[in-house]
This record gives sequence, structure tokens and C-alpha cells, in this order.
Amino acid sequence: MDQERKITCYIATSLDGYIATKDDSLDWLFKVEMEGDAGYAEYMETIDTVVMGRRTYDWIMEMEKGKAPYPEKKSYVFSKSKSGQEGHVIFTNEDVASFVQRERALPGKDIWVVGGSALLHDFLKEKLIDEFIISIAPTLIGQGIPLFQELDFELEFTLKTVRPSGQFAQLHLIRK
Repeated sequence: MDQERKITCYIATSLDGYIATKDDSLDWLFKVEMEGDAGYAEYMETIDTVVMGRRTYDWIMEMEKGKAPYPEKKSYVFSKSKSGQEGHVIFTNEDVASFVQRERALPGKDIWVVGGSALLHDFLKEKLIDEFIISIAPTLIGQGIPLFQELDFELEFTLKTVRPSGQFAQLHLIRK
């Protein structure tokens, strides 16, 4: 039997736990020295499906001047206001538990929850994140969009590895 597809989150955060400023800027992140690609290319080989929230999708579309992200991957955007398909991107308002149950039943590689914070929170509430790869930048930005929103329960992870990548510390965590 094939191994079940994992739900993973590969993401960068500031030292104080933010993934972006309040105005969605990542300028602070791009100022930090990185070594190589911090394992990004290797990670991308392990996934064939990407999942993101509408705000993250819109930010990427703006930064990429209208070019849809991850054209070689099956792409889902969770949106309350948009549905259907545009190119390879599928817009959905499905609950995350049903989505994961359906996608895990299909053959394929792992599934990447790209962001943002609200969608990640929905996956965490359902205890659906199997692994995190979090690159921590040595930068305090003071306020912004937190990586983790408040939960009313605990989730335990096991630290698999910690490795430096330039000025980043990258944590690889697996859910217990």
C-alpha cells in the first residue's frame, strides 16, 4: 500500500513569529542572507499539490504581475468569494477536513500549505498539518501577520532537524 500523502508547511517567519508585516510586505525577509535555496528545490520535489488562501494568492499574483504561481503543481486557492478554475488554479470554499480526506485518497506526492496564517489556522484546528519546515530569520518586525493564530488546544511536534542556512535557522518538525 502506498504511504499516505502528508500535509506540510514550508514557510519563513521573523524571529518574533510574523510571516509578513500588516501591509503584507516581505521586504524584511529578502534582506536576510540565505545559503543556497534553503532546501526549497529539494522540498518542491516532494510535493505535487499546493494550497493557499486567497490573500496569499492575490499577493503572489501582484508580485508576479499576473502570472499564476506553481504552474507545474496542482493548485488550490481557498476563497469565500471566488469559485471555479482559472488555468491550473482551482478556487474552493470546501472545508479543509473534506479537502484533505479527498486529496489524501488520491495517488500523489505530499501537499504544501503555502499560506497564509488564516488557512494554516484552519488546518491546525483540524489537526491536519503533519510536518513543518520553518526558516526563522534573525529579524524582529514588531507586528504583522502571525505565523500561528491562537488555538484552544495543544499540538505536539517532534524536532527532526535544525540546520543553518546563511542567517536563517531552519527547523524541521514532525507531528507526534
